[in-house]
Amino acid sequence: MRPVIRQLDEAAINRIAAGEVVERPASAVKELVENAIDAGARRITVEVADGGKTLIRVSDDGCGMSAEELPLALSRHATSKIDGSDLLNIHSFGFRGEALPSLGAVGRLTIQSRAAGEEGAEISVSGGKMTPAKPCALNGGTVVTLRDLFFATPARLKFLRSDRAEQQAISDVIKRLAMAEPSVGFTLRDVSEGKDRVSFRADPCSGDLFDALRGRLAQVMGAEFTDNALSVDAEREGFRLTGLAALPTYSRGTSVAQYLFVNGRPVQDKLLHGALRGAYADFLSRERHPAVALFVDCDPHKVDVNVHPAKSEVRFRDPGVVRGLIVSALRHALAEAGHRASSTVAGATLGAMRPEPVAPRVYQMDRPSQGALSTAWRAQAPMPAPQPEAGFAEMAQAYSGRVDPVEEAPQGADETLPLGAARGQVHENYIIAQTGDGIVIVDQHAAHERLVYEKLKRQMAERGVAAQALLIPEIVEFSADDLVRLLSISEELARMGLTVEPFGGGAVAVRETPAILGEVNAKALLGDVLDELADYGSSQLVQEKIEAILSRVACHGSIRSGRRMRAEEMNALLREMEATPHSGQCNHGRPTYVELKLSDIERLFGRT
Repeated sequence: MRPVIRQLDEAAINRIAAGEVVERPASAVKELVENAIDAGARRITVEVADGGKTLIRVSDDGCGMSAEELPLALSRHATSKIDGSDLLNIHSFGFRGEALPSLGAVGRLTIQSRAAGEEGAEISVSGGKMTPAKPCALNGGTVVTLRDLFFATPARLKFLRSDRAEQQAISDVIKRLAMAEPSVGFTLRDVSEGKDRVSFRADPCSGDLFDALRGRLAQVMGAEFTDNALSVDAEREGFRLTGLAALPTYSRGTSVAQYLFVNGRPVQDKLLHGALRGAYADFLSRERHPAVALFVDCDPHKVDVNVHPAKSEVRFRDPGVVRGLIVSALRHALAEAGHRASSTVAGATLGAMRPEPVAPRVYQMDRPSQGALSTAWRAQAPMPAPQPEAGFAEMAQAYSGRVDPVEEAPQGADETLPLGAARGQVHENYIIAQTGDGIVIVDQHAAHERLVYEKLKRQMAERGVAAQALLIPEIVEFSADDLVRLLSISEELARMGLTVEPFGGGAVAVRETPAILGEVNAKALLGDVLDELADYGSSQLVQEKIEAILSRVACHGSIRSGRRMRAEEMNALLREMEATPHSGQCNHGRPTYVELKLSDIERLFGRT
């Protein structure tokens, strides 16, 4: 039988739209909170029950709506945010006019609102069926209550996760929007089972851009993040990048602490994540991920936000400029940090130090006999006092720790040297230095490895990557799409010593490869480059392979563990660390030194 084209009814249209816009309770919260922000709200309260499955209530103090506007607000494609003349000039979160009618199609929705100078009004819609507006008591703003989400489409309920997982997703949505709007106060309450528990609260932050942002990020991501983050502020060709980026030594096992925004809108974008990975590629292993909160701002005409149903992805008119801005701005900020390492390293070190457990109280009947006490006294009696010039010489054979005679530094020198003056070496691997207000413990091998690596990179940047010409060019076949993608970055590959040229059809000829890589499987290498292009929109693979070789060369050319260093050598290493960018972490993102404050050390010994 031939299928017949028919017009769907309004209820079915709204349920289909809801399937695109409202995937889970967190999606509904996102749409409602964005509406509240667009309405100019300064304080927003979200109440949820059972992970948002039975109740979502969003209250705000925004401009509100009149009784005449409420039925229109529940109509599809009715909005106050755009006039339809320019779909690129968008300055608000919402603009399609789909959220409220979609929510009303799959749940029981009630809207109470009051505009300035108007009476409060209320309207309800359940499963797509709307009731007339009626008066209600309300001081101002809007209260949207959504009950029994997906009751009209019960099949969707089967795909929801546990209440705890859905609550966590809602919390994540609120936190992302809170980061985007530091001047707005947010409160998230869990009212399941008749209880009222505040699960997240962020009060409005005042001050200039960075002060307000730093205050809000401390509320959302924790003060530990802001204490170990660098301010980023850069501009290029109409794009501005601001935000905070954590030091490499403050990294995470997943990308959970990466928050990216475009014109204030939280996004999950492959281009931005690829640029972020490229910026930190030289400081973190592939298993570690940086923590950042970055904001890209530009003219709305330079970015299309209408390419995804949930508006979580964007498309830039000139993605190369954005990527270059992110990579260069982050690398500049990290270079400016110099030898700085995150404070969490010292915290972890102090946390690993525990006082000896207090012995249980000994009663009279359990005390040792007099004979046992005499034997113990003789065994623990002090040795005869050594000669003054001997010092700890008698321990040199038994212990690795040693102290070299050090020339007296000028008065106050320790205060002016960030990494202090060397005072000794333990286990032929760790340098102990004294600073003005504490001590520094340096891993000599990791620190020198980073210094050698940075020197090799500088030399390569000055001289370029040496390329070796292949006697017989290697011909590699690709699909038409892969060929276009590969040739689009041929100039970047050439700068890395990998020269590829079109060879007719879908083939390329590989004429040169980086000399430092030795023998190269060109087909496998180019295949990996294409995979990275597909995942991130760019490829740093060749550069990463070259830098991995430099890292191995640096490892073999650096001071080895187990080597005794003279005092002048230790101090020279400390001074070079202070002058070299990125020396606070090794080539794998681990710290090269730990700084302990004198106050922390005194607390360990109970002196404070």
